[in-house]
Amino acid sequence: MKTKPAKVNIIGAGLAGCEAAYQLSKRGVAVVLYEMKPEKMSPAHHEASFAEIVCSNSMKSEDMGTASGALKAELDILDCLTLRIARETRVAAGSALAVDRKLFSARMTEEIKKLANVEIVSREVTHIDTEVPTIIATGPLTSDGLSQEIASLLGDKSLYFFDASAPIVEASSIDMSKAFTSGRYGKGESDYINCPMDRDEYYAFVRELKSAERVPLKDFENTAVFEGCMPVEVMASRGDDTLRFGPLRPVGLVDANGKRPFAVVQLRRENTESELWGIVGFQTNLTFGEQKRVFSMIPALSNAEFVKYGVMHRNTYINSPKHLNADFSMKAHPFVFFAGQIAGVEGYVESIASGLLCGINMARKLEGKPSFVPDTTTIVGGLMHHISSATENFQPMNANFGILQPLDEIIRDKSQKKLAYSKRAVDNITKQKGEQLNQDV
Repeated sequence: MKTKPAKVNIIGAGLAGCEAAYQLSKRGVAVVLYEMKPEKMSPAHHEASFAEIVCSNSMKSEDMGTASGALKAELDILDCLTLRIARETRVAAGSALAVDRKLFSARMTEEIKKLANVEIVSREVTHIDTEVPTIIATGPLTSDGLSQEIASLLGDKSLYFFDASAPIVEASSIDMSKAFTSGRYGKGESDYINCPMDRDEYYAFVRELKSAERVPLKDFENTAVFEGCMPVEVMASRGDDTLRFGPLRPVGLVDANGKRPFAVVQLRRENTESELWGIVGFQTNLTFGEQKRVFSMIPALSNAEFVKYGVMHRNTYINSPKHLNADFSMKAHPFVFFAGQIAGVEGYVESIASGLLCGINMARKLEGKPSFVPDTTTIVGGLMHHISSATENFQPMNANFGILQPLDEIIRDKSQKKLAYSKRAVDNITKQKGEQLNQDV
């Protein structure tokens, strides 16, 4: 593209699309942001606002000993709007960055609408003009019409897996005489409600969970389940003790008597008023009646009022290594970018990161500048490498230290090793930003 166009189309006003719009706007690039809500809603979305969160309200840990913490630090350095809003609307969740869903979405909508050079169009897009600079950020629930258009654009079929969300209960209905508040290993100020189970209670629960009725999956393309968002009943079917060593692990938790329970179900705040609590790790595809019956077997939830039951929905992503460059642009159409989970990153903050990078790189490409692709000593660079590197069985990827270059030094202590990865990542993203981006804005 020889001349800078008047506008860039962004399809989808989710986490990635909103962040991309902000990054383009601050660089003086006008945007047309297309969002099909409220004209058309996906099976999992219910609000007309932007950046709606439909699964867990947690954006994971901010601890620098974790890859998710390092990724957030990198995005802060790159001026990420979405994380700023997330911190404004956070709820207490120990070291995790969890948000009040409605406040977060409302604030994101407000900020995007305030951008002077962003035009918002409320309608479904089913055609992609490859001659117009475009960022496709339609997320895991891309509409059928656009999915068909994307498949045609790629020349092959899109891929699907299942995504699931967990139930939410009213605080007043939790039996606190059978629960205790504490963070794991004492981290956080008692930000989690812990619902202990003894041996008999746990195994009875697992038995009923495995045999409970599930919602038929006939409306979906296949039954593949992504490991990062696995329904609790699927985990239980892998072995009676799988949950006890997974989301119900009691390690690092002690009750009022100083004893570690056999298994623990954790609840996390869903809003700032602490009136709603989500069941951590309980993504599910059970029927609503079975969710009420089986989850009420948890002693502290025996009389729980469920304000939202878990649901399962389609998650769409493309074969990114085949079709995308490291900067998230298409190999066949360099001014068409993919952002968010459809591009093969998994997780809220990873999707935000991809939108940020798409916005930066679209602006640079329109000005004839080279793309900003940090190296794999950084988390964002590792994710960019993952989505563009050939692999036989491509799967969406979360932030993790395994996608980074090994450290130059050998560090035996695991905690210190993780901190060293994080420090190197932050130092290097700061350096590479200074070398490549400081003149952009």
